[in-house]
Amino acid sequence: MAMGGKAGEVFTEINVTPLTDVFLVLLVIMILIAPLVNQAVLKVDPPAIDPNKQEQKEDKDTKINAEVSKTGEIKINGKVVNADTGSVMIAIKNIQTEAGKADLPLILNSDEDALQKYVVAVMDAAAGCNIKKMSIMPPRK
Repeated sequence: MAMGGKAGEVFTEINVTPLTDVFLVLLVIMILIAPLVNQAVLKVDPPAIDPNKQEQKEDKDTKINAEVSKTGEIKINGKVVNADTGSVMIAIKNIQTEAGKADLPLILNSDEDALQKYVVAVMDAAAGCNIKKMSIMPPRK
């Protein structure tokens, strides 16, 4: 790298030594901090669940069961409804008003050969009814 030259000549070469120094300093900092990261993990114990209370919560009236068959038939708690989002939403809202609360969990069961549009219709209706807890069971054969 020649420093001499004519006056007014533009210097276009980059000096990589300071850049390398910065990377080495960052590498040393990372090496020093890495062992501390594993020690700072927050340990949280899950809340204890009383099995007697759990059985009382899981009554038939406190959840919504949706079943989708391979023929496109949708059942909400055993009652057949039309296979569109609006009809499913009305059925879910009726169950919510009968139970007196809107935060009921929904359990969605479907046949293995059920069309996706019917399963999505039930999911859309659940979202439209502000259902926050939904379980999707593995397909039945």
